[in-house]
Amino acid sequence: MKVYGLIGYRLSHSFSKKYFSEKFIKENITGCVYENFPLESIQDFPKLLKDTVGFKGCNVTIPYKEDILTYLDELDAAAKEIGAVNVVKILPDGRLKGYNSDYYGFKTSLEKFIPLQKKHKALVLGTGGAAKAVAVALKDLSIPFLYVSRNKTENGITYAELNEKIIKEHSIIINTSPLGMYPEVETFPAMPYQFLSTEHYLYDLVYNPEITMFMQKGKEFGAHVENGLGMLIGQAEKAWEIWNE
Repeated sequence: MKVYGLIGYRLSHSFSKKYFSEKFIKENITGCVYENFPLESIQDFPKLLKDTVGFKGCNVTIPYKEDILTYLDELDAAAKEIGAVNVVKILPDGRLKGYNSDYYGFKTSLEKFIPLQKKHKALVLGTGGAAKAVAVALKDLSIPFLYVSRNKTENGITYAELNEKIIKEHSIIINTSPLGMYPEVETFPAMPYQFLSTEHYLYDLVYNPEITMFMQKGKEFGAHVENGLGMLIGQAEKAWEIWNE
């Protein structure tokens, strides 16, 4: 039996297990299972590898997309540039190779959501592993961006610095933080939503709930909104392709 799975913390409402279990049934893929492997610490990862017979690869989610790098033998080019991994493949010789399919999933879904013939600038809310994949995709799409976080960063500003001018200059706003994710559905990034308009495109990497508070607040001021489901499907299919190359 080939075993695939998801490592991270708080996995009870994860997308991946349901998606892959249904994929195996729909596409008549036999001899494969996909399981959740919640880890209280990334230091438990080597034991998981040792104890799981037939382990072929895994997805990696919050909060281990960067911490996992220590345990890998090799990175593909995109993962190396991003500095974060969400797919691990166990190679035939037992070495571990890291990939980033978040990049692929985000880029393809953004291209469908936003009229790219217009000139855009973007705000990227958050600076974690997912934000890094988003940043590389934006760079490849020639969309200038600023990071927004609680603390000052290079190429970034703080939430406290957001004002009407900055909001109006940036037509794309991407939430890469877990704010608003189930079960904490009442949370949202602290930005001045009153300066949004029909010229804005709000993309939330959160997919559960379907309409987050970030999206709802954007809709109230006429902004176009999209959740992270398209990105998730794209990255999941890319992960399957990687494991089966």
